[in-house]
Amino acid sequence: MPRGDVVTTRLDRAVGAVLGSAAGDALGAPYEFGPAGQLTARGEEMCGGGGWDPGEATDDTQMAVLVGESLLEQGGLELPDVFARFQRWSAGQPKDIGLQTEDVLTNGEPWNLAAALHFQVNTRAAGNGSLMRAATSAVYFAGAGRERTMDAARRIAALTHGDRAAWEGTAVLHELVRVALDGADPLAALPGTLAAVHPDHRERYGRVLGPDWHPEMATEFNGAVWPCLGSAVWALRTTTGFADAVRAAVDLGGDTDTVAAVTGTLAGARYGQGEVPEAWTAALHVPLPGFGERVLDADGLRALAQCLEAAGRLVAGSR
Repeated sequence: MPRGDVVTTRLDRAVGAVLGSAAGDALGAPYEFGPAGQLTARGEEMCGGGGWDPGEATDDTQMAVLVGESLLEQGGLELPDVFARFQRWSAGQPKDIGLQTEDVLTNGEPWNLAAALHFQVNTRAAGNGSLMRAATSAVYFAGAGRERTMDAARRIAALTHGDRAAWEGTAVLHELVRVALDGADPLAALPGTLAAVHPDHRERYGRVLGPDWHPEMATEFNGAVWPCLGSAVWALRTTTGFADAVRAAVDLGGDTDTVAAVTGTLAGARYGQGEVPEAWTAALHVPLPGFGERVLDADGLRALAQCLEAAGRLVAGSR
């Protein structure tokens, strides 16, 4: 729940999830692949660096926008359309794109085979690339209930990630956002959420999402889906506000933009857009390579989130 006597609406929290994810992404981008504690040591926020302009969001937010716009323009989840937008974006030469995602989008296979064939050849596809873009779809499907939102998450994740571990982690994130948008505590919802995870993956997610887990206990780099999600939940659990949660995520080092984007999604959904610092959103911008000269600012992200929340409620109510 928000701190103090501040009351947030469902719409505030939906905007918080989308705006918060983008803000976390941009805050963490300059520190990507660096050591722990860089943000605190430098004492600079939204400063740019590492090839990123101040406030510039990375592929995490760019792909989330593409998913959200597809959901709105298609009136629901049309996987071939989402995949085609990803391909167009990839062809636009974004500054950053995950190696696995790039291979899947450029290997010439159709949308329903590209990720599966990549996984068949490489046997490893449990990166955090489907988590990073989940804010928009999590907001859109939140009104549809646990089963539908988790199913949608798995299907979107499977477009680029053939490993079911990535599907299940993305499904967990969607469900935690759904709970938070309803005004409940996503941390208290973890046991029920884990019960809906595929049995083959439930134990491992149970460990990294447990109250005693710490990012230092991770057995993989936090570019993998398990420690990335676990770190975001840890940041939410061990802090009391949006900004502190996201700062804690960035200070873990490693894949800072994505861990902070996932943390921002959760913390934004929990605390609402009012807790996303204006100093962070003022410079926030999201280029969209492959789509002309389009750049979304914070107001554009707010508008997108508002449309997703409204459209999602309409779709859920019509079923």
